[in-house]
Amino acid sequence: MQDQTVQNRRSVLRQQSPLEETTSIGLASGSDSSATTASAIELKHGADLAHHELPDLRAALDDLPTGIVVLNAEMRAQFINRAFRKMWRLPDAKADGKPAFVSLMYYGRDTRAYDVPENKLDAYVAERVAQVKSGDRAPRDLRLSSGEVLRFQCAPLPNGGRMLSYTYVTDIVRHADELETLRIALDNVQEGVMLLDAGLTVLFMNRAARRLWRVGDATVDRHPHYAELLNSTQTRPNGAIPRDKLDALIAQRIAAVRSGDPTPTDVPFADGRSIRWQCTVLPGGGRMLTYSDVSDLVQSAADLQRFATTDGMTELYNRRHFLELAEAEWQRCQRSARPPSLLIFDIDQFKFINDTLGHDAGDRALIHIANLVRESRRPSDILARIGGDEFVLLLPETTTEQAGAIAERLREKVAQSRPSDLDDALHITVSIGAATATMSMAGIERLIKHADEALYAAKAAGRNCVKFAMPEPESGERHAAE
Repeated sequence: MQDQTVQNRRSVLRQQSPLEETTSIGLASGSDSSATTASAIELKHGADLAHHELPDLRAALDDLPTGIVVLNAEMRAQFINRAFRKMWRLPDAKADGKPAFVSLMYYGRDTRAYDVPENKLDAYVAERVAQVKSGDRAPRDLRLSSGEVLRFQCAPLPNGGRMLSYTYVTDIVRHADELETLRIALDNVQEGVMLLDAGLTVLFMNRAARRLWRVGDATVDRHPHYAELLNSTQTRPNGAIPRDKLDALIAQRIAAVRSGDPTPTDVPFADGRSIRWQCTVLPGGGRMLTYSDVSDLVQSAADLQRFATTDGMTELYNRRHFLELAEAEWQRCQRSARPPSLLIFDIDQFKFINDTLGHDAGDRALIHIANLVRESRRPSDILARIGGDEFVLLLPETTTEQAGAIAERLREKVAQSRPSDLDDALHITVSIGAATATMSMAGIERLIKHADEALYAAKAAGRNCVKFAMPEPESGERHAAE
């Protein structure tokens, strides 16, 4: 009688506990009445617990926002909570009928719940059924035709059954989709983009940035520190930046990124490109670094600067830029109390060359003179073509005697030259006017005027000679003469 009672209670427990089969209940063999009594008490206690706790467990699972399905070893549903029924619009009659899992899958197919092409539905159902039967724990994101996304996961149970969970992850997946769209978009822009976290660890580099830095996907995927990328440039040839300056440049760059300095910086590359680098501080303390190829802009700016400052024919400085440079040099010489000298010279009988041999010959004569003077001038001297066939050479910190020697060497060099691309009978000479500044002289324009007057004197003296301007009297002498 007692054995029959135990069997009945075991049967009740199995019917009342579909979520977990009782496995810890056993009876001792033999006639030991105390062991039998202890087993009966343990069985009764387990039955009482199951009787009182099972409804609470069912109620808790029914209140979860996560869809829950418990399958037995035959893959039939023993429990389906309310969240799952709502997710799939599953009628209670079907849910309470303990349907097979494959039946639930076909229900989703027939109600067009899956965001799967028609010709792939059967394969999709078969794949999911196989996953559950195998107990594959890998999570899967299920896209529904409603636009929602569920994260599905299968957990094997000790009795051979399965517990299936379905969690809404629509916002997470939509955010991931947006990030992937953004990643694809950034990979297709010409500018390099690098994203760093607050610790300056590399989170993302688009295709253009990877090409610029010459790093592969494996390097980016391990998320190196920004300093590591910068230091790796030391092992690469870069003729535009001397190797002994790389360490200082790297330290400056890291400091600029840490401070979030937004100032654009143009970095020259060995291949002639100019890359504009800029840092933007992101919410959360991260950084976005952008790299733009501005070679064309830099070249255009250089061309404009050259056009604005250079004589197009001789490639010497033009008059306007010469005056700017000469003014700066004048101020420097005034501070050092070491006045400059200045030479003005032009080609003798230049009008005859133009009229007799043509303007092309005149242009070649100008270029010839410009090249001769450019080759012989000192690095600190400022040479310019200031109009027509007239040239000027500013000689910083040069005395009258030194300027006279330079002028005479220049006159002689021109007179002895024979331009190969001009008529052999043509003998080119220059007349030179020279002047040395005094401490009381009003400015560079006054010095130019004195040298110009000396040039006229050289022309009047028969050309192909050097004439010096009379020294301007100091302020005290000028007042006495007046």
